[in-house]
Amino acid sequence: MIIRIDKYLADLGFGTRSEVRSLVKSGSVSINEEITKDVGLRIDPENVQVKVKGKAVSYSEYEYYMLYKPAGVITASSDKREKTVVDLIESRKRRDLFPVGRLDRDTEGLLLITNDGELAHKLLAPGKHVDKKYMAVISGELPEDVVGQFEKGLDIGDEKPTKPARLRVYKTKEEYIESFSETMVDEYLLEHYEGADHICEIIITEGRYHEIKRMFEVVGCKVEYLKRYSMGKLELDMSLRPGEYKEISRAECGI
Repeated sequence: MIIRIDKYLADLGFGTRSEVRSLVKSGSVSINEEITKDVGLRIDPENVQVKVKGKAVSYSEYEYYMLYKPAGVITASSDKREKTVVDLIESRKRRDLFPVGRLDRDTEGLLLITNDGELAHKLLAPGKHVDKKYMAVISGELPEDVVGQFEKGLDIGDEKPTKPARLRVYKTKEEYIESFSETMVDEYLLEHYEGADHICEIIITEGRYHEIKRMFEVVGCKVEYLKRYSMGKLELDMSLRPGEYKEISRAECGI
């Protein structure tokens, strides 16, 4: 891959195109230990060493991060007033990262952060029908036919009913614990169970605004806690704590 030095530096977050051009012209950038002031210089990042003010920098065309999104952080690339999920990725090399899809402010769990637009489209496009698995702590009495209602699709006030969703209900904490291996039991989920009535697993293929919360409201219940565990083949690493992340490969994204 051949790229202009100004785009290379801008992608890495050294400023806008005009700012990095000034940086190059100031003599702060070297290629293979040779200072360059040529803002139009084209380089092959894999075969040269670039330094800015004496410090080596590296370039990645695409980056992929698995983030355990904590509650209270907004799903956005940037915001002038609040911390975003992208702000949590402190080791990022590029400035064009974005979250794939969105989680509500109070929803936790798996979020993919990348700059790969093609991959994001494959995960989010309605026609792809990519499964997204959540666990929810529910208050209220679930109707006996609730599984069938979710499978059929619910009228949540939109133009169309929701697409068929798979629902599994754990009526007690003990039933939930017995259904999973010790390493897969989620202590964060159990912390929110006290005072609630059920734990539910929900698999949807859409991403409408507050979709799962609205689905449970329609059947007379309230979501007290919601967490996403997977998107397609990408599953949350259960060793991650809220706010933690790890860099992954494109292959690990399952697309």
